[in-house]
Amino acid sequence: MAYQRRVVDAELDDLLSGLPAIAVEGAKGVGKTATASRRAHRMVQLDDPAQLAPLQADPRWLDALEGTVLIDEWQRHPPVWDYVRRAVDSGVGAGRFLLTGSATPTTAPVHSGAGRIVQLRMRPMSLAERGLAAPTVSLGQLLEGSRPDVGGESPVTLEGYVEEILASGFPGVRTATGRARRLQLSGYLARVVERDFAELGHTVRRPESLRAWLAAYAAATASTSSYNTLLRAATAGHGEKPAKTTTIAYRDTLTRLWLLDPVPGWVPGYGHLGRLGQAPKHHLVDPALAATLLGVDAGRLLSGSSAGPAGPRDGTLLGALFESLVTLSLRVYAQPQEATISHMRLHDGRREVDLILERADGAVVAVEVKLTGSVTDSDVRHLSWLKDKLGDRLLDAVVVTTGGHAYRRQDRIAVVPAALLGP
Repeated sequence: MAYQRRVVDAELDDLLSGLPAIAVEGAKGVGKTATASRRAHRMVQLDDPAQLAPLQADPRWLDALEGTVLIDEWQRHPPVWDYVRRAVDSGVGAGRFLLTGSATPTTAPVHSGAGRIVQLRMRPMSLAERGLAAPTVSLGQLLEGSRPDVGGESPVTLEGYVEEILASGFPGVRTATGRARRLQLSGYLARVVERDFAELGHTVRRPESLRAWLAAYAAATASTSSYNTLLRAATAGHGEKPAKTTTIAYRDTLTRLWLLDPVPGWVPGYGHLGRLGQAPKHHLVDPALAATLLGVDAGRLLSGSSAGPAGPRDGTLLGALFESLVTLSLRVYAQPQEATISHMRLHDGRREVDLILERADGAVVAVEVKLTGSVTDSDVRHLSWLKDKLGDRLLDAVVVTTGGHAYRRQDRIAVVPAALLGP
C-alpha cells in the first residue's frame, strides 16, 4: 500500500532539523510508525523481545546506532525515555531520536522530558488526508485573520460523509470494506478491553461493563453529558452498577491509550463571558469507533435510527458523528498552527459554538458544524452574537457543512463544505 502523506509529516520535517528528540504519540493504528520510520536510519522495536533485550541490558547500546534512531513503542521500557532525555542534556545533535508510543506507561519516567523531548500528537487521518477533494480553504489562512475569499465545489455528498464516518481514519482499516472493515474495528475495540487495559496494569473484572461504558460514551459524542449520565445510560436496567472509582479508572486508562479525545470548554479569560460552562465535549479518537460501539451502519445513520444506549444529547446521532469527524480534521489542521481547540457553551445553554480555535495571543476563529447543505440566518446566530462580544478578537467565523459550495455570506461568515477545508 502506497504511503499517504500526512499533515504531521511537514511538522516532523520542520522540527527534526532543530530538535534532538521528538516523541510521536497517539492511539494504536494511526500510522505513527509508518510516518516516523520514513525519517529514521535505524528502528528499534520494543515490542520485539529480541530488540528489547539488549536495551534492557545496557541502554548505551543505542549510542552505537548511527543517524536518526526510532524507538518504537517506547512505553514497553519506560527507562529509555530518561536515557534519551539524558542524551539530549549531554548535547546530541538535531534529529537524533524519534520515539513513538501508543500509551502513557503505568510507570512514569523519572523526568517528564519537558524542554528535552518534544511531544507531537498524531491522530487518525483527517478529511484532507483522505484524498476526497482538493482543499480550497486553508485553516492557516483563516487563523491569520485576513478573512480570505473562499470558494470551490465539493464532490462529496451526505452519503459520502457517512461512508467516511464508518470507514475510519486508521490507515490500515480504510483499505477494507464491508464485513472485513467491521471486523477490524470490532477487533480493535476487543483488544482494548481484553489486552490493552491489562498491559497498563488495570484488570477488567467485568469486560461487559467496560464495553457498556464505552458505548454510552459513544452515544454521548459531541455532547457535554456528565459522567453520571453516562453511567446511568451504561447500566440502564441493571441493579448492580460499577463503583465510581471503577468508571474513573475506565476513563483514565482510555485516556492513557489516547482513545478518548474530549474537547475542553473554552475559558477566554475575559469577564464579559464569565457565565461560560466548562464541561468537555465527548469524542472518541475516531468516530468510526463510536459507530462500531453503537452498532450502526449507513442505513441507520441516514434514517435517524440508532442502537445502543439512548444518546444523552440533542440532535441526531449522524449529526454528532459528523461533528466528531470535522473536529478530528480541524485538530489535525490546527496543530501546525499551534492553535488550541475548545468549545463554547453558556451555563444556561442559550449560546453555544461548536469549536473555538484560539491562537496564542487569544484571537479566535469560531466554527459551527451543521449537517446541512444550506445555511440560514438561524444557523449563524451564535456566531453573530460572539462577533458582537469579541469584536476584532474574532478573526473569522465559519460554518462547516455537507453542502457542495464554499462561499461567504453577506455578513462575511464563511460557509465551507467539510471536504474543502484543509491545513
